[in-house]
Amino acid sequence: MKKIVISGAMVLAASSALAATSLSSVASTIGNGVGVITSTAGSVSGVVPASVAAAATNAIEPVIGAVTTNLKPGQGQLQRFVSNFNAAPLLVPSWGTGELPRSGRPDVVGAFRFMCSAGQVLRDDPIVYPGQPGKSHLHQFFGNTSANAYSTYGALRVKGDSTCGNMLNRSAYWMPAMLDGKGHVVRPDYVSIYYKRLPDTSPDCQVAGKACVALPRGMRYIFGYNMATGESDHFYFNCDGPTATPGHYPDIVTAAKNCPVGNRLGAILTGPDCWDGRNLNSADHRSHVGYTSFNDRGQLVCPKNKPYILPVFTMGAWYTVDENLDTSGEWAPGKPTWSLSSDNMPGMAPMRPGSTLHADWLGAWDDDVMKAWMDNCINKLLNCSGGDLGNGRQLRADPKFDWAAHPRLVDVPA
Repeated sequence: MKKIVISGAMVLAASSALAATSLSSVASTIGNGVGVITSTAGSVSGVVPASVAAAATNAIEPVIGAVTTNLKPGQGQLQRFVSNFNAAPLLVPSWGTGELPRSGRPDVVGAFRFMCSAGQVLRDDPIVYPGQPGKSHLHQFFGNTSANAYSTYGALRVKGDSTCGNMLNRSAYWMPAMLDGKGHVVRPDYVSIYYKRLPDTSPDCQVAGKACVALPRGMRYIFGYNMATGESDHFYFNCDGPTATPGHYPDIVTAAKNCPVGNRLGAILTGPDCWDGRNLNSADHRSHVGYTSFNDRGQLVCPKNKPYILPVFTMGAWYTVDENLDTSGEWAPGKPTWSLSSDNMPGMAPMRPGSTLHADWLGAWDDDVMKAWMDNCINKLLNCSGGDLGNGRQLRADPKFDWAAHPRLVDVPA
């Protein structure tokens, strides 16, 4: 497997504030043929048996470094599920040779990156509307190919392939579908995901909070625009390509003016990096996690009630621009152009296209694989790309991966 240097947009040119100090100095690589397996909505219908879906509901163990006492069922982290497939063929020598990634210094965080392709398009949301298929606005899923309204941590761990490398990452990711204003969903060509966190031995872990911890089994959250409150933060749009003007644009309308046909429009979101150390979810699916901010001494710190520092991931979905994207920089309600499914909701006034960008995540990594990239890429402060685990092994690539979506347009489902 040959290494290639790719553009900053493909790697994802933005991350959390923790990573912002030296992203420009990090040259990122990714292998040819990052593994993906696409899925259609029809292949993910049906309910996982209740015995599986309801499994892993008790706090089997605390997360090392986080809250260790008085955990209630469903807190801490959930039961370990041993993967129900042979993991060995899904790991290969990194870059074909077993080469170890270089240090991430002078960056102060370790990095783990991989790529995904678009998966199923469903009106489902297993976090907001669990067990209620068709209740949500239209979502573009990637990651676990079985993800739907019935998905739980237990269900994801025992079912589905993945459009993010291979089924060693059965996590589910979803965001509002991109619509072209002509009756189609525009599927992203690719989605880049970029985890970063301070090594757990860094003294800055005790400056930012109490401790740097691993991602808990069963964690879920929503990030980006808050549909309930209208709060808008931690996302932007960008443009990449031969005639693009890259930037941090607040919505599709502004970005489109700088993104002529033939370039790629990027929707970029950064997830939370702080956790309360106890809850895997909350009533609003946000309050158990939060974001670092600068204190009066210029230090990045977590909220006092969320003092545990998580690996934060930034994700970017990249779409090939066509003639249906209005690039005038002007917009009025009813004007046909690209927008997110959440921008125009029944009973709500139309929102400026792209202004409601948000995403959901329900983690379901293979435990051993997640431990490998945490122990090596993150805690050894390595610069890992293309699913490189930092130990001479790498998530096996799928030769079907392409830098363009196939198909790029699908009809908006009824």
